[in-house]
Amino acid sequence: MKFGLRLRGGLLATLIMFGAPVVAPVGAVFVSSSALAQTVQSISVEGNRRVEVETIRSYFKPGPGGRLDQAAVDDGLKALIETGLFQDVTINRGSGGQIIVSVVENPVIGRVAFEGNKKIKDEQLTTEVQSKARGTFSRAMVQSDTLRIAEIYRRSGRYDVRVTPEIIEQPNNRVDLIFTVEEGAKTGVKSIEFVGNVAFSSYRLRDVIKTRESNLLSFLASGDIYDPDRVEADRDLIRRFYLKNGFADVQVVAALTEYDPEKKGFNVTFKIEEGSQYRVGAVDFRSSIPNFDPTSMRGYSRVHAGSLYNVESVEKSVEEMQIEASRRGYAFAVVRPGGDRNFEAHTVSVVFSIDEGPRTYIERINLRGNTRTRDYVIRREFDVSEGDAYNRALVDRAERRLKNLDYFKSVKITTEPGSSSDRVVLIVDMEEKSTGDFSISGGYSTTDGALAEVSVSERNLLGRGLFAKAAVTYGQYARGYSLSFVEPYLLDYRVALGLDLYQRQQLSNSYISYGTKTLGFSPRLGFSLREDLSLQLRYSIYQQQITLPSYLANCNNDPLSAAFNPSPAYSALTGTPLAASTNGLGCYVDGEASLPVRKELANGKTLTSALGYTLTYNTLDNNKNPTDGLLVDFRQDFAGVGGDVSYLKSVVDAKYYAPLVSDIVGLVRVQSGMLNKIGSDLRMLDHFQMGSNLVRGFAPNGIGPRDLNPFGSHDALGGTKYWGASLELQMPFWFLPKEVGLKGAVYADAGGLYDYKGPTSWTATNEVNTPGCIPSTVNPSSTGTCTGLVYDDSKVIRSSVGVGLIWQSPFGPLRFDYAVPLSKGKYDRTQEFRFGGGTSF
Repeated sequence: MKFGLRLRGGLLATLIMFGAPVVAPVGAVFVSSSALAQTVQSISVEGNRRVEVETIRSYFKPGPGGRLDQAAVDDGLKALIETGLFQDVTINRGSGGQIIVSVVENPVIGRVAFEGNKKIKDEQLTTEVQSKARGTFSRAMVQSDTLRIAEIYRRSGRYDVRVTPEIIEQPNNRVDLIFTVEEGAKTGVKSIEFVGNVAFSSYRLRDVIKTRESNLLSFLASGDIYDPDRVEADRDLIRRFYLKNGFADVQVVAALTEYDPEKKGFNVTFKIEEGSQYRVGAVDFRSSIPNFDPTSMRGYSRVHAGSLYNVESVEKSVEEMQIEASRRGYAFAVVRPGGDRNFEAHTVSVVFSIDEGPRTYIERINLRGNTRTRDYVIRREFDVSEGDAYNRALVDRAERRLKNLDYFKSVKITTEPGSSSDRVVLIVDMEEKSTGDFSISGGYSTTDGALAEVSVSERNLLGRGLFAKAAVTYGQYARGYSLSFVEPYLLDYRVALGLDLYQRQQLSNSYISYGTKTLGFSPRLGFSLREDLSLQLRYSIYQQQITLPSYLANCNNDPLSAAFNPSPAYSALTGTPLAASTNGLGCYVDGEASLPVRKELANGKTLTSALGYTLTYNTLDNNKNPTDGLLVDFRQDFAGVGGDVSYLKSVVDAKYYAPLVSDIVGLVRVQSGMLNKIGSDLRMLDHFQMGSNLVRGFAPNGIGPRDLNPFGSHDALGGTKYWGASLELQMPFWFLPKEVGLKGAVYADAGGLYDYKGPTSWTATNEVNTPGCIPSTVNPSSTGTCTGLVYDDSKVIRSSVGVGLIWQSPFGPLRFDYAVPLSKGKYDRTQEFRFGGGTSF
């Protein structure tokens, strides 16, 4: 009789001791205990092709005396199956009591292929599956890979995906593994609803979350694709939004998702319990640390009595206080905020307690997941290093900085116990993402006409945290190229070095009679003084020249020249015969450019060398679509550090956004600029040119001083001083889905540009002092033509009212404005309709 123990298909048969009454299941064979009393070397192996005999024997561990017992055989059998190398293992007893291990090896995978996948590339799927070419085939692993591929597709919004594995047998115990994918259509979010929201409309809350509803243009974006992780993240975004606005008791109870088979998409419902809105009652500071004055922290608090309770302000206050305490030598100080609610008055009294924390040190900082980004690029975002005191505020700041780099899909910093109780290990888990961009952009505006741009950029060049961009622009009236490079940590300091090389060509159009060519280079340094305050220092050197059609510069207005071409007005006043003109008056028939323009043309190429800086204060809640906060830019440039021109130019621009009622946002903007002469005369090109960028309803270069030569091109001359003020109300179209991205605007603008101080004549000897002909005339009662400049420079307040349509479209931001001037200068040029926008694709 032959006894044996057999294991097939990865299922372990039960080993039963001899003598016990059993009912043997079909196919089971047993081996007696006495028959197993053998040594490892007596085991005979059959059926193995690739796995060595000694390797198989090594899984059987002998007991005392070097003999194999029942337990040793059982454990060896389990170990062999767990290797995944075999699809069938049998243990039998041969003649003479020898133990025979018969194996059927799993096939070797010749190749792993994917068919039917169009949206996800083979390379990505290959890295995700465990089955690899030249690896061992396992049905359990194939099943796991099938589920993994389906999960990847579901994460990209394709819930109708079907994945079918196919096994093709090949000679020599090899198989080819093919995954056939039926991708199906994307599963979108058909509706987003909010329940329990009273203080904020559903329209406003849709601005807070990342998930979007499907619409006709959804194919250009991915926010409408259902992603359970994104929906869960939206819950936290809603909660944080309410906490920022005083709702300390808010709870986002649930995010319910339901698949609608009729709509073939998901319905998402957020259930909110708002609670009451609170204001800050009192702010107090306490300390248990000896010789530490808690009131000295008041200047670092962003929480003030009477203000709306804002959890983010509390968190930022804690961070800044803890960092300041560390700077003062209290490395283990911990700032803990506390709140005492007054439910009747709806106030929260905030107490910041500064206490001595546990003396814990950072043993190591371990980085995981940065497959491309260099370690030092990540470590330099930390204000702490290995061996320093553990400071949670500094660690949280480092995590926020790493997220803001935009190099990673996710960043999470956690702690693990170190080698002793006072040591911790920081674990930084990251997932890299693509940081390169190639874009083809197109746009159109009433100022520049049609415009196209091709650009290539990389935010994390060579994994070193460098930024580089190259762009080429070509349009109807604007052309050029630019090269940019930024090193964010110059010499390992938190100072950004930027280098810009550019060439621009502006062609003449219906608003200006001349073109300009500019070639320049500008290095710059950027400093972050505070989270809301930044400073940029720059040096600019550029060469500029004017281009003119020949017919606009073919008259000689110098009476001392033999080729003098008097204007008709000059001939009438002086009695100069028209025949005396070398070219007659034909050069005036088709127009003549303004004197400052022709003088710039005669000067040829001009070099400007300038030092400047920009100070920016920014508290906007969203830089792309702000609804609250203040943005102030103050810029000054001093030209005269070498070069051909010298001046001091100062500009200030301030915008204040405030939420009003029913999702209406108010915008107040004030701006002003001044150009001061230093040394040499000012050029016309250095003056401010204003139009719809100051007061809507006016043409580009349509405001301010203007040449009045009736035979000239009536060029805008610009001014050395300007001011502007705007009041705008932006409101949604409540009857349209939020995802359409349309908003309306009504506004009123006012401003002025004046005080031209550029050239008014060629030279003093060229001025014609004939009675009735003034060489240079400002604001004349009637226009005339002399060798000097006759121009208008009236200090008129320009104003307008209008309406606008703002579209945050998938093609990029678009804006349409229709404005009607209420007051204007006598020679101003208006343009009631204005359109501008562009896209990247």
